[in-house]
Amino acid sequence: MIPQIVSPTTQAPISVAIVDYGMGNQASVANTLRRLGYRVKLAASPEGLDQAHLLVLPGVGAFPAAMQALHQRGLVDYLQEQARQDRPILGICLGMQLLAEASAEHGHTNGLGLIPGQFLPFGEDGWHIGWNTIACRRGNALVQRVDGEAVYFNHSFHYHGPEEFQLARAGAPRPCAAIIGHRRVVGIQFHPEKSQAAGRILLQDLINGLIHA
Repeated sequence: MIPQIVSPTTQAPISVAIVDYGMGNQASVANTLRRLGYRVKLAASPEGLDQAHLLVLPGVGAFPAAMQALHQRGLVDYLQEQARQDRPILGICLGMQLLAEASAEHGHTNGLGLIPGQFLPFGEDGWHIGWNTIACRRGNALVQRVDGEAVYFNHSFHYHGPEEFQLARAGAPRPCAAIIGHRRVVGIQFHPEKSQAAGRILLQDLINGLIHA
């Protein structure tokens, strides 16, 4: 049995709520977090998400459909309010893209607006899929342990925004922002749950660091 990770301040198990809005990889993310020792639950309503230390917004699919699903569940206003209250939020893959102000996928769609910037296509045949090495911003303890590590990407839209919000970048053949963040909201473009040891280390450092920031 894997021991649960506890908060050093309260000694209570760290709880993570995964936003279950019907788009993608909730189960695989949940399984990874449980194996790391976190107490994890999936919830589709604000009431179900309220009790966790940190929210995880995963996702696979199209940006407009994802935003529509969040609106239908009353989660857009909720997530925006949680960010205003400085509650930790972690977006993964499509979930990272939803944190931004907008995306150009299938036209213009407004995002949650939690991190300045937008998502634009790479261009013709512009998929970024497979393993790529990331370079992390120096001095940021949340991401420093995965500097230079290879992680797994699968996306065709990339972050376009101020450098100050880019915590890590991927190198060739598809240079792009790999991790973005603003205050206690962080987005990961790659799949940490598929990135072996580096992905697990990053999840632990981000979750523990954001909760205790």
